[in-house]
Amino acid sequence: MNTLDDLSVLPEVRVRRRGAPDPEGRGVVYWMQRAQRAQDNRALDVAIRAGNLLRRPVVVFLAPVPNYPNGNLRHYRFLFEGFEELESALGRRGVGLVFRLYPRHRLELLLDEVRPALLVGDENPLRETEAWRAKVAERVRVPFWTVDTEVVVPSVCLEREQYAARTIRPRIHRLLPTYLVRPPSPRAHIPWSPGRGLARERPTGEVPTDYPLDRRVGGVGGLVGGAKEARRRLRRFVRTGLSGYATARSHPEHDGTSRLSAYLHFGHLGPRALAIAIQQSDAPEVDRAAFLEQLIVRRELAINFVRYNDCYDRLDGCESWARRTLDEHRLDRRPVIYTLRQLEQAETHDPLWNAAQRQVVDTGWMHGYIRMYWAKKILEWTARPEDAFAIAVELNDRYQLDGRDPNGYASIAWAVGGKHDRAWGPTRPVFGAVRFMSFSSTRRKFDSAAYIRRYAGT
Repeated sequence: MNTLDDLSVLPEVRVRRRGAPDPEGRGVVYWMQRAQRAQDNRALDVAIRAGNLLRRPVVVFLAPVPNYPNGNLRHYRFLFEGFEELESALGRRGVGLVFRLYPRHRLELLLDEVRPALLVGDENPLRETEAWRAKVAERVRVPFWTVDTEVVVPSVCLEREQYAARTIRPRIHRLLPTYLVRPPSPRAHIPWSPGRGLARERPTGEVPTDYPLDRRVGGVGGLVGGAKEARRRLRRFVRTGLSGYATARSHPEHDGTSRLSAYLHFGHLGPRALAIAIQQSDAPEVDRAAFLEQLIVRRELAINFVRYNDCYDRLDGCESWARRTLDEHRLDRRPVIYTLRQLEQAETHDPLWNAAQRQVVDTGWMHGYIRMYWAKKILEWTARPEDAFAIAVELNDRYQLDGRDPNGYASIAWAVGGKHDRAWGPTRPVFGAVRFMSFSSTRRKFDSAAYIRRYAGT
């Protein structure tokens, strides 16, 4: 890229505030939130290229947001565990870091102190984070760009909300040769010097005891956050878990998945680097293809849903046929109705559902197939489909380490509201034409008894 204009028109770059860079600005500031890593980070790459074109240094501003909606100690602990390694990793690319904790976490404070030439951020389509970026775009006085770095194919290339995997798949596959390539990792030409009086804090791997957050849900054992740990787990999965994935991923009792979803959610691992590692492995082609289908097609379908549908976390975001059929069966007699507390405590008559709920409470993770069953049973056991959707979102966001994520919202929308699915017949009580799942049907898919035994005592 020879000019800033060349950078600004890249498909992954969204120009939120136009204008010329401040000629008196001290450097390019990258407001790091969603993509918390120094490699395979398009936003960081854009910031470095812009800094080199402007002959200015680059500095990352990293400041965790207190009391994030639906976040709790489980999520913050995993998040904080990735902070310590960032400073040295950024330093290897010639980039500085300003890390701050509450109450000095606000971006506006940093911008007043640094006076940037250009501000770069990462894209995040969730409602709260998108609102933050919109406010910054209104208030900042320099150009503000956000970069779509948590996908392989930039979301804008898909143009609009896609109906199903079958409609998004050919669009993505057509663009993969352009975007699924190992990128250069530019290094900042001019080192960052913080200067006197610029407040900084040492990145810490532990959540401070006085940090304001919900502490009712504790962390999980055996899972550590951070880019270094994400890469270690990726190498192990490629070496020992990818072969056979196409079959093993359908068996929750054996857990033949990568368990990398939390690292993707917190930005400790980039989807492009993960996809390239899978693509270049020695595993059978059928297993590589099955994994890439989940990582790219299915995951980016979920991100597309959240980006283009304002009602992604409510039944209103689902297809009209599904809302209509659920409405027609609104007054159907439910076999049982459980309260939120009963569901949260895994106090139902269904041993498979109880095992799934205990798994997510204790481990922060639930197998994708099980999560579909889990959400569909909530629909069956609540008085209104709107209530079912809300309860599923609340429990998912509270206990899943990768909660508050497009994947979770799309999965719940599929299970409860037929999103990305089709009408099924014959119709059933409560569900209408929405796909039904039963306890007996799961036994034909996998060893549900073994799964129940595995989580019965946790």
